Amino acid sequence: MSKDKRKRVKHSTILSKKDLVTDEWVSQSEAARIRDVSPQAIGRLVTKGRFRTLRIGGRVLLDRSEVENYKPRRKGRPRK
Repeated sequence: MSKDKRKRVKHSTILSKKDLVTDEWVSQSEAARIRDVSPQAIGRLVTKGRFRTLRIGGRVLLDRSEVENYKPRRKGRPRK
């Protein structure tokens, strides 16, 4: 697969060293277990920019507190 055809996360965040505490970051699969959804659902939320992400060595890590406190937005047309 060529580089330009790979999926890329567009909404990553630049963080300082103090933000890189290992207990605060989880993988997409761990985030899916926490939220009780599929890893693909977490991937869609990451692509939409709903979570702060950190990319290390080709892996996408998410902030654990954001995953635990995430409240989905209502779907569909707003009420009158």
